[in-house]
Amino acid sequence: MKKLFLFLTLAIAIILPAKAQDIKSLVRDVVLKVDTNEFTLTNDRIMFQGDPFLAFSFSNPEPVCEVTLVAGYQQSFEELSLLPSGDFEIIDSLLQTDGETMRFKVRFNDLINVNYLKFSFIHVDNMRGDSGLLELNLLPYTDTYLKFYPPNDELYIGEEKVFELLSNNIDNIQFENDWVIGENMNYRISKTFNQIRLHVVPKTLGRQKISIPIRVKKPIMDAGMQVDFDLPLIEYTFFVKQSRLQFLNVDQNEVTLDDSTRLEGIEIQMDNSRLLQLQKTYRLESQEEPGGNLIAELFTKNSLTNNRVLCVLRVYNYHRKSDGYLYIKDGDSPKFITNIDITPKTTVERISILRNGFWSENTSVYPGEIINVKIEGEGLHKAEFKFEQMEDITAFDSIIRGENLALYMFKVPMDIAVRRLELFSRADPMDIFLTVKEYQEPRPFDFLWINHQGVRHSLADLPATVMIDGTIQNLIFGADPNMIDSNEKLYGKQYLRLDITITGRRNELIEVKTIENIVVCPGIRSPRTEHYNLSDCILPRFDMNNYFREKTSNLEIWSTIKMRVSHQSSKYSSPGTIQEFDMILRKPSSFDIEVSFPAGLITDQKPDADNPDQRLGQLSGISIAMIGQFTFYHPEKINVQRPYKIGAGILALNTFNFSDDADNRDIGLVILGSLYPTTKDVKLTFPLYFGGGYQLKNQKWFLLIGPGIKIRL
Repeated sequence: MKKLFLFLTLAIAIILPAKAQDIKSLVRDVVLKVDTNEFTLTNDRIMFQGDPFLAFSFSNPEPVCEVTLVAGYQQSFEELSLLPSGDFEIIDSLLQTDGETMRFKVRFNDLINVNYLKFSFIHVDNMRGDSGLLELNLLPYTDTYLKFYPPNDELYIGEEKVFELLSNNIDNIQFENDWVIGENMNYRISKTFNQIRLHVVPKTLGRQKISIPIRVKKPIMDAGMQVDFDLPLIEYTFFVKQSRLQFLNVDQNEVTLDDSTRLEGIEIQMDNSRLLQLQKTYRLESQEEPGGNLIAELFTKNSLTNNRVLCVLRVYNYHRKSDGYLYIKDGDSPKFITNIDITPKTTVERISILRNGFWSENTSVYPGEIINVKIEGEGLHKAEFKFEQMEDITAFDSIIRGENLALYMFKVPMDIAVRRLELFSRADPMDIFLTVKEYQEPRPFDFLWINHQGVRHSLADLPATVMIDGTIQNLIFGADPNMIDSNEKLYGKQYLRLDITITGRRNELIEVKTIENIVVCPGIRSPRTEHYNLSDCILPRFDMNNYFREKTSNLEIWSTIKMRVSHQSSKYSSPGTIQEFDMILRKPSSFDIEVSFPAGLITDQKPDADNPDQRLGQLSGISIAMIGQFTFYHPEKINVQRPYKIGAGILALNTFNFSDDADNRDIGLVILGSLYPTTKDVKLTFPLYFGGGYQLKNQKWFLLIGPGIKIRL
């Protein structure tokens, strides 16, 4: 509903007639609160330029204001909306507090520089079925003064004197930066960031009064509530004295000293004087006494209609206005004084780039990079430097420009195509270049992957130990080139090294292989893909079995493939990434044939009808067992066996019974389980056997349990 109402409001505003009504036709009063002051349409309504205005004062140019509308007698607001404007920001929209008042809140935008400030409302009359545009004209005013307190009243003919003017609201002062030509004095008003200054050049001797009118942008209000844009005149009487030497102004503030100005000279215009001779060459020296250094020569060509003289100036030495006047001499006799800056030609001696908090003379830059550039040389204050195809993003409040130093901030375009960027001063090449290099930084290994048993795994997600069930038919190492570069960050070509060591189940060395010079170039999604040199890039994937003598499919259980992936350190200025991981082949169990010597087995046979005296639970001597058995491994540990085995085979009972009575000797087919001690690195162990089988000689089924002897060599 809110969006629909706004749409209807704007639509009504478009079709309404251009003539708007005064809001006084709808409301009885308007209360406007600014800062701690309150202004009402009843008490503060004034006529200005033929229209009614609600006048209010302000001190902050961007104040927050609360406005309350009081409905007229037998009036209701019904549908009333405030139109948006670029002069203010609506903080709280119109809210009807009761049947007679509505309130809203706005923040003004720069009251000093805004013109034609007003609140515009759309009013819809449901009873009449029509709508109208209502306006409340606003007239902001502020207290402003400008005062002049000169330290002394002495001036000299032709010499410019600068005074500071005091004001409580500098931004509200209107001024023209140009000179105002007066009968006795010339003056102009200039403004810096936080100061207003008065420049005065006297032209007539004696006591001379200066009278300067000052206007303001936003008016002041007198006691009778009359609008006034004029401040009191700045008036002061100076005592103007004759200078020892007449000062002649030059139309140029600065001249460049180079070979062309030294030989051919430059044309300037200088104030005329009855004592200045035409077609004569004068010397310009930095001291009044004879024997001063020759700064320049001045040749007077002819007079002009503007009471000036056209001259040719040939400069030979540098001079700053701050060093004092230049004396125009006829021989060694001074005749006039003037002043002008004579500065060297703009030359760049050195440029530096800020790297890691230090200025470096390495002038290599990278695409998409923002760089701080320091330019050192002579005459730099006259230059406007820029590099071709680079954007100058130097912040206004951080600009540093001097005769010998200039600081800039540039942005290198991401898609820059040239390899050398030349420095220009305006349109003049400076024969100084920056070299564009591609990024070559080590990227984390999230773009690399390894594929075994048909499943791809990112190297960044691989654990230090990878357990693989079954046989590794193929082991593919690869990369995703499109992950290397992005629009936010460039890494460039990746130079990798792959070290592989393969060991067997007993940690015996099977093979060592190093694959060097693996170069992966960024893919087509890289912003710089068209500018990379792809001549040394390899395919982004390869089967590592092509590098092994022993194929991975032939490796035994608990064989280990140790892989170490690293960046080639010689290719980067910073340490690269190193990642190591082990790929171990495992099975839940293994099968082998084992010969052991069970001894002291307790055998239990079923009683024989022909031999009722047969004893149960006979104790055997040392036997020999050849068992094919399964060994089981711990699922979470490497080559750690479970303490039990299960197998089947042949058991020779009482094999080492050397008595003449061999009735107890027999051979049985058995199924045995065995329990082994969990202690490692023991040569002699005593497993416990249990199981059963069939005796071939006695042709009896039997059960057995007992210890054995196992010797590991």
